[in-house]
Formats: sequence, structure tokens, C-alpha cells
Amino acid sequence: MANIIIFTNENGGVSMCVPTGELPIEQVQAKDIPAGVQSFIVEKTTLPEDSYDFFNAWEQVEGVVTINLEKAKTLTKTRLRTERESLLTAQDVLFQRALEIGGSTAEIVAEKQRLRDLPLLTDSCTTLAELRALHA
Repeated sequence: MANIIIFTNENGGVSMCVPTGELPIEQVQAKDIPAGVQSFIVEKTTLPEDSYDFFNAWEQVEGVVTINLEKAKTLTKTRLRTERESLLTAQDVLFQRALEIGGSTAEIVAEKQRLRDLPLLTDSCTTLAELRALHA
């Protein structure tokens, strides 16, 4: 069982310090954790390891790490906006080509709207699994 040191950083997130084993963990804690910051030695297995994709949504209280769902939603919105960027560009090209030949743009317009609305779907999610299932 590997122990690590966790503490809340200046951004309100969780920082981890993983000792190499060269020094006792208490010495590492005293040496490497910023002065005045409360830190905790915890077993690595107590962390939500299946949720490293939401690491920036981690919060800790008294050494217990949880995931802030609202922060996870914000992270997912950012991910979806990044994923959809190239897809929207591709749809713009298809739209222009359809206009040039007098073709229908209805499906293209619908797809562009679906991509634009995608980040809004996070608002109704209540679990991390629902957030992970959203893709552009």
C-alpha cells in the first residue's frame, strides 16, 4: 500500500506529492508541502483513480478526495468544445460546397446545431459516467 501526500492548492484543486521512498513520508511532507498548508498522508487506493480524467474537479476535505460535479461539467464542456471545433469547420466546408452546387443544406445545418448544443447537454448530467458518454 503506497501512501501519498495530498493538499488543497491555491486554485482550490488537489495536489499530490508522491514520495520516492528515499525519505520517510513525514519528512517529505515537512520538506515539500508549502508552509501553512494543511496536508494529509493517505493511501493511494483511497483516491478516485478511475476519475483521473476529472482530476481538475477533485476536491479534498480532511484528507478525503471527492469529485465536484459542477467542476466536472465545466471540464466536459471545455472538452466538447475542443472536440467539436474541427467538426464545425468541416461542416462549414460542406455547407459552402452545397451552396455552390445548389444542394440541400438542411442536414448540414442540423448537424452544426447539434454540435453547438452539445456542451449544454452537460447541464442535465448527474453522474460522471453520463459526462464521459458525451462526445462530439
